[in-house]
Amino acid sequence: MPDNGKARQIIPWEVLAGVGMQWSQFGRRVKQYSIELCPSGPIDDRDPVLWALVRDEEPVGPGLPRLRYRLPIPPGSQEQVTTAVRLYAPPHLWLGVAQREPGHLGRPDPSRRPKG
Repeated sequence: MPDNGKARQIIPWEVLAGVGMQWSQFGRRVKQYSIELCPSGPIDDRDPVLWALVRDEEPVGPGLPRLRYRLPIPPGSQEQVTTAVRLYAPPHLWLGVAQREPGHLGRPDPSRRPKG
């Protein structure tokens, strides 16, 4: 449940086509992790809370969309997050864990920031 300090938003499991974990090397000893939430339909990339999580990249798998939500995972909590996702997400949604290029977390696209 993302929260921007003023509002909250929920991404229900029912609207997802897939969920996976990605990681990339950051320096010599640190790995950065994220949860990738791939929706099954269109997303509102102008949502006041969720826009900062939207990434437009090559799909993580066949039949998955370019637009998805990326939630950074605090260092050291990847096993706990993976366990929680696998416990609560329907099993058919789990895409597994994949390595990405360094800096995969990226930054939100400021042109998607809601006006007002």
